[in-house]
Amino acid sequence: MNANVFSPAVLIASVYVFALAAFLGYQVISRVPPLLHTPLMSATNAISGISLIGSLVLAGSKGYPLPAHILGFVAVTTATINVVGGFGITDRMLKMFKNRAAAAKKEEAK
Repeated sequence: MNANVFSPAVLIASVYVFALAAFLGYQVISRVPPLLHTPLMSATNAISGISLIGSLVLAGSKGYPLPAHILGFVAVTTATINVVGGFGITDRMLKMFKNRAAAAKKEEAK
């Protein structure tokens, strides 16, 4: 493994990028109107699915040390929970909109 990967400058830059991404992500998500949460949740589920595939590759590949496999397993578990929970929430939100549409149709029929 290359020794420059874990140099202090690279580590500090990585932490800086992570902190900036976390701050920007929070700011973007907090300004999303409630009407757009369902489409945003669907897009987030797609991204979580991509991270699930990446973590499966890491957890199942050979040539990495044991801590990498353990972190890969943790990543697979958390990404799976995120995807399943996200689809569950999206399904509940879509059912709420469907109930409103069905009630409106019943009201128009009267």
